[in-house]
Amino acid sequence: MPQLQPRRLTTAAVAIVGGLLTDTAFPQRSWWPMAIIGVALLVLALRRDSARWAAAVGFLWGISFFLPHIWWANEAVGVIPWIALSVAEAGIVAATCAAWVWVRRGTLLQRLVLGQAAVFGVVWAVGEQLRQVWPFGGFPWGRLAFSQTDSPLLRLASLGGAPLVSAVVAALGLLLASVAVTLRQADTVRLIGAPAAVAAVLGLSLLVPLGTHGSAGQLRVGAVQGNVAEPGLGAFANAYEVLNNHVSGTEQLAEDVGAGGVDLVVWPENSSDYNPRAYEDARVLVEQAVAAVGVPLLFGTDRYVEAGDEPGAVDERYNDMVLWLPGEGPVEAYSKQIPAAFAEYIPMREVARIFSSAVDLVGTDMARGTEIAVVDVPVATLERDVPVGTIICFEVAYDALIRESVVGGAEVLFVPTNNASFGYSAESEQQLAMSRFRAVEHGRATIQISTVGVSGVIAPNGVVLETTELFTADQLVATVPLRTELTISDRLGDAPVVAFTLFTVLALLTGIATAPRRKRRR
Repeated sequence: MPQLQPRRLTTAAVAIVGGLLTDTAFPQRSWWPMAIIGVALLVLALRRDSARWAAAVGFLWGISFFLPHIWWANEAVGVIPWIALSVAEAGIVAATCAAWVWVRRGTLLQRLVLGQAAVFGVVWAVGEQLRQVWPFGGFPWGRLAFSQTDSPLLRLASLGGAPLVSAVVAALGLLLASVAVTLRQADTVRLIGAPAAVAAVLGLSLLVPLGTHGSAGQLRVGAVQGNVAEPGLGAFANAYEVLNNHVSGTEQLAEDVGAGGVDLVVWPENSSDYNPRAYEDARVLVEQAVAAVGVPLLFGTDRYVEAGDEPGAVDERYNDMVLWLPGEGPVEAYSKQIPAAFAEYIPMREVARIFSSAVDLVGTDMARGTEIAVVDVPVATLERDVPVGTIICFEVAYDALIRESVVGGAEVLFVPTNNASFGYSAESEQQLAMSRFRAVEHGRATIQISTVGVSGVIAPNGVVLETTELFTADQLVATVPLRTELTISDRLGDAPVVAFTLFTVLALLTGIATAPRRKRRR
């Protein structure tokens, strides 16, 4: 694309508008084409041949996107952590944009718009991958792929997961930007070719087949959304009230479906804040629920491990999903592998306390689990154990963890979560969109069950079959297919990300190496 030199104030304004528009592609609005348009505006703002200015433009786009996109962080932990997280994420977008300016200086990309689009998509996907792993374990919220759950591009998730879908969205954004540039140049080929390429990609995406049949049978699931007394951080002030809500919901479910009406009941994360493996009162309540429904119960609770007297030892806690069987009690548990930084554990606690006293609400840091997210549930109607994926809350945003669960045997995915702290914000619906994306990516029926909503049942093709409202007590009953097939995305694993990263590094080095010669020619 020709490198026109627009005014800096203009490019800054265009970048800000692009970031704001991109947020509208995500829930609660879900105007998915806006992700492509928002990226197109960013590309237009990046036309100046300056990596430092590109970083500034990328930061403006990023901050105008993330501030509204993760507004729920302000709801949960306050204004300073919300702004700090938005700035950190925008900083990685800034680095991505600076890298792109260096990459596009490579001589092979000067006149090939389709080539530029593909390379820009790859560079963007690598930037998103960086956000997924760094810092403090990463924060993958706001990936372009998660805005496409109502788009034809969703089907591409089964081929290459979030990296591929994000790369395609970014590439289409560059093609759309090229149309705006060529309008001033009367370039008929590009003027017609770029929109045609965008339409072709969207149309061909619809041809990707998605399997939905239950090759390993079916599972009848009951999911209980118990609700809390009030939104916000005080929602769990009376933990036994929350547990009682889920017990009551389970008893209502048992009354509705009758004996043997479901194969498994699932409660959300933190549905029993008092660990029934340690507290007798909680144990009695869980046993009451299990006796009422007469089938296994999978539910969320904490587990505390005291450090003992060893030098340097510290207390730990784990976020568990526990399998409780009628007449047997707890038989298996999965411990969350990726605790949320500054929410479930506090890195650099003394420094963080300077900015927010809320860090002291986390008295004991959450430790990482070490086992894959699979729990084997005995199902009487199938006369076998069914491996189910237990993806706890924010873990739904992390690619490798879910793929590890599916490759490890999970035939259906559960996403137990606790959204009470986020009020009536878009956080829960954003999470449901991620669950929809994962259903298609891995070809698995997926059930998101929240303490307060939004909960939902999702078919393997991403179609939402049933949902609940926020802050209501409700129960879902669904028969979902069990599947053992692996998608192309599952079989490829990390190969696309590794290839994207290697290509980006090579393209970046090429751009840096050819830049001095280009300056001399000028």
